[in-house]
Amino acid sequence: MIPISLEFFPPKTDEQRAQLERALPKLKALAPEFVSVTFGAGGSTLTHTPRTVRHLRETHAFEVAPHVSCMGGSREEIGALLADYRELGCKRIVALRGDLPSGMASPGDFRYASNLVDFIRREHDGYFHIEVACYPECHPQSDHAQADLKHFKAKVEAGADGAITQYFFNADAYFRFVDDARVAGVTIPIVPGVMPIVNFAQLRRFSEMCGAEIPRWIGKRMIAYGDDADAVREFGADVVAAMCQRLLDGGAPGLHVYTLNRARATTAVLQRLDAATA
Repeated sequence: MIPISLEFFPPKTDEQRAQLERALPKLKALAPEFVSVTFGAGGSTLTHTPRTVRHLRETHAFEVAPHVSCMGGSREEIGALLADYRELGCKRIVALRGDLPSGMASPGDFRYASNLVDFIRREHDGYFHIEVACYPECHPQSDHAQADLKHFKAKVEAGADGAITQYFFNADAYFRFVDDARVAGVTIPIVPGVMPIVNFAQLRRFSEMCGAEIPRWIGKRMIAYGDDADAVREFGADVVAAMCQRLLDGGAPGLHVYTLNRARATTAVLQRLDAATA
């Protein structure tokens, strides 16, 4: 069985909560090792994230890895949040720098994700499995690839146990990044993040913000399908599944799937992988 993990965002409205609830039984059937819950842009989900984490653990019995962002938070606030997650039974944390909450002038007590990782290690050493983020196509705010790799290595040296990449659609970018990380002395597992294609216009907006490149040939095919949602879904599932198969064949330790709180596109990709390995 392919080791997978799934990512959710914390719903804020009744409609979003209902959408997630509809998706959860189908996604749980995929037997993920864990699910992660995002913190939200600008710290906007400070209350929504813990609520979603509790619900996923207590109602659906998932192993949950909450995202914890250090931007804008004090040492005391982040310490209290970690204590709450530990009391809830969470064994994993995804430690991120995140974005500065809107309206706040101070970045908080921790400037970088490596500072947060170090804090978690010192306060809860040996309890939390700490995941960090990395960027095969370079963080959008990095000057160049070597600077980005240096920041990643700092997070690893601070005590990260594993890494999850930003999503991408070029497997070569992942393999080159892993090779560079290994040369730099990074030995932790680096799991590729995978984004199933549901809505191309939305995907294009996401990708512009996070620096993920959509290959031109994929974009041109998507535009050709126009409003044919079924064709977009089928083509998207074929493309992403083929990339996932290449990643796994090339030694990727698993897959981390950005579900967008929907089941259909994620299951379509993974079903194609299962069929290919049957």
